[in-house]
Formats: sequence, C-alpha cells, structure tokens
Amino acid sequence: MANRPGSEFEPVSGSKPVDASFAPRLRDRRLNAADAPEPMVSETDISRPPGHGLDIRADVVEAQARSAEAHAEPAPDEAGGPQRVGTRWFRLRRRIVTTFAALIALGLLYFLVSLAQVWSTGRADASGPADAIVVMGAAQYDGRPSPQLAARLDHVLEIWPDGVAPLVVVTGGNIPGDRFTEAEASAEYLIERGIPADAILMERTGTTSHGSLVSVSAMLTARGLSDVVIVTDPYHALRSRLIADEVGLDAQVSSTDTSVVTGFDSFSRHVKEAGGVAIGRIISFERLTDLTD
Repeated sequence: MANRPGSEFEPVSGSKPVDASFAPRLRDRRLNAADAPEPMVSETDISRPPGHGLDIRADVVEAQARSAEAHAEPAPDEAGGPQRVGTRWFRLRRRIVTTFAALIALGLLYFLVSLAQVWSTGRADASGPADAIVVMGAAQYDGRPSPQLAARLDHVLEIWPDGVAPLVVVTGGNIPGDRFTEAEASAEYLIERGIPADAILMERTGTTSHGSLVSVSAMLTARGLSDVVIVTDPYHALRSRLIADEVGLDAQVSSTDTSVVTGFDSFSRHVKEAGGVAIGRIISFERLTDLTD
C-alpha cells in the first residue's frame, strides 16, 4: 500500500485528525490543570475511596460555607450593635426629656397654685374671736412708724372696737444704731390713738417674720393662749399664717386694705411670696429663713 504523505500528528486509527494549531492550546490546558491548587479536604475526606470524589467536593463546599457562617459578623440589630445601641439611647433620651418636661410642668403648676393662695389669703378679713391680734413689724424711723407699718396699725384700730381680741401683740426689733424698736414705735402709735397700754404686749427681739412669731408663740403659750389674728400686708398674709401654724399658733389673718404696697410692686411681692411659700412648705419656713436671711 502506498504511503500517504505524513503529518506531524498521526491520529489513532478510527479518530479524527487534530489540527496542528490545537496542540499548543491543549498543552497549555494540561499545564494549567497541573498548577491549579488542590481543593481543601479534611482527613475524613482523604480516607474516602476514589469513587467518592463528588461527595468530597460537596463536603468541602459545605464545610467552607459553615466556616464562613461561623466567622461572619452578626447583623447589628441582632448583636446589640450600632442600630440597637442607637435605638436604646433614643428611647432613654426621650424618657429623660419627657420626665424633665413633666417635672417642669408640675413645678409650674405648684407655683401657680401657691400664687393663687397668696392672692386669696391676702384678701381675707378674719373677725375672731381670738386670744390676741398680732401685728407684723415693718420699718420705723426714730420711733415713728413707716407708712407701711402705719397702715397695719391703722387696720388694728379699725378692728379693735369689734372685740376681735382683748390683746394686741406688736412685733419687731431694731437694727444697730436705732433708738427704738419696731414694737416700741407701734405700741406708742396705738396708745396715742386709744388702745389701752395694758392691752399691748411687745415682742422686741425678732428681726424676721419667723423669729418674731417664735417669740410671740413663747409669750402667748406662757399665758395659756394660742389663737391669734395676724395683721399684715396682703402679699405677706399667707406666709405669716403658715409660719404661725409651724411655731404652734392657731392663726387667722386680717390684711390691711390701705397698704402702701401697690401696683407692680405689689404684684412682684406676691410672686416672690408665692415662691417662698412653695419652698417653705417643702423644707420648713425655719430652714427657709436660715437660707435667705
């Protein structure tokens, strides 16, 4: 049989001839396959027989997936991360703001109630009967009552004929350099206008409302007396009555209607007294006096 012209590549009998240009590419594939890294397998996978190659690869993929899940970071809201922490802080801040706003609202309401009570008590006019009329002191000028003190004393002169009480207690000490106390100036003013001297008691040591009423309480208690009608300015009536109650007196008030404290000055003093009453009811008027005087 005549030989056909040969070629560089002789196919096996029964196979199709392979193009010579395909040989280098086939060679490259074999080299790449040889250099490829072997898949990660465990010892149990290696011990399996060769026929289980597909099972080994599936097990490797599954093991790698489990490892990735184990090392994956949990979602922030599941692990208490930024989202959960942010939500907790927002809720805490909202509660703080709500609580703070509620406390402010309650404090304002408490103050307004105290202001209304200061105003209404200042318009009271108790008629007794009582054991004594107590006149709260105010400034005096060398034995002459100031206009504010004179208005309080004039109110005593108005209610005295009605038999409100058989005694008048005038209060108030003096400041260094004064020749007279507020009580002495008040007593002289009343005696000159018809109040019997033996019906007047003088409390001459007090420099504050609380101090004067403590002394008055001691004076009257020694005589077996406790019921009093307090005469003072309208803005000062409620605090005076509450202090009297605190020191053991049973007090009513009869405010002067000729007070020289009027207009905006009267309003500002009502507001100030409301604050004092609101605080004094909580911490006691004795402690309030220690803090403010």
